[in-house]
Amino acid sequence: METKGKLYLIPTRLGDNPPLEVLPLSIKKVIEQLDHYIVENEKTARRFIKRVVPSKSQPNLKLKVLNKFTQATELGTFLEPCVNGNSMGIISEAGCPAIADPGADIVRLAHERNIKVIPLVGPSSIILALMSSGMNGQSFAFNGYLPIDKQERKQKIKQLEKRSFELNQSQIFIETPYRNNQMLKDLISTLHQNTRICVACDLTLPTEYIKTLSAKDWKHNTSEDLHKRPAIFIIQKD
Repeated sequence: METKGKLYLIPTRLGDNPPLEVLPLSIKKVIEQLDHYIVENEKTARRFIKRVVPSKSQPNLKLKVLNKFTQATELGTFLEPCVNGNSMGIISEAGCPAIADPGADIVRLAHERNIKVIPLVGPSSIILALMSSGMNGQSFAFNGYLPIDKQERKQKIKQLEKRSFELNQSQIFIETPYRNNQMLKDLISTLHQNTRICVACDLTLPTEYIKTLSAKDWKHNTSEDLHKRPAIFIIQKD
């Protein structure tokens, strides 16, 4: 009976700090063994692999690109190395594969094809933000991006605030980095004055900034510039 390869979910850094400052040695050991990868961006994936294992032969690497432009009809071929007995790795652009990431589609296929999935330990901006927010870590929801349209976004913010209160649930979401400052302003002006807002940006980096305040108190604490800095927002109404 032919043995299938394994699918390793390989976390990456959240910024440009040295990889092994935030990643365990298990990541290095796995990358040393693998030549087949599914990645979000080939250039940055190759750079990451080289930073973790400088001696790794770049010409031997076989990379398949999975991003928002990948057609669903292509996915069926991505796991062929595993089917043929070669283990593979999925590498996201930042953080953990398959969390707010297209890698989830490949993991689903792996389960359908009885390929063993092995998640590796590494940073998730969503979990790190929740850990440091002081909000409910027993019940929470990640909501991705909020609407761009100002009125729709305001309605969504109110909806999440209501859900947070009714379910006693932390509501987590993200924004395109160049709209972070506007997002915080919208949260301050839309939410009830006692609703707590956490802003966590540049997680694991030297410029890391994490603060939780009520909407009322945020009005006097908006001096931090969030522009173009990867950020997580969390709200909770008690």
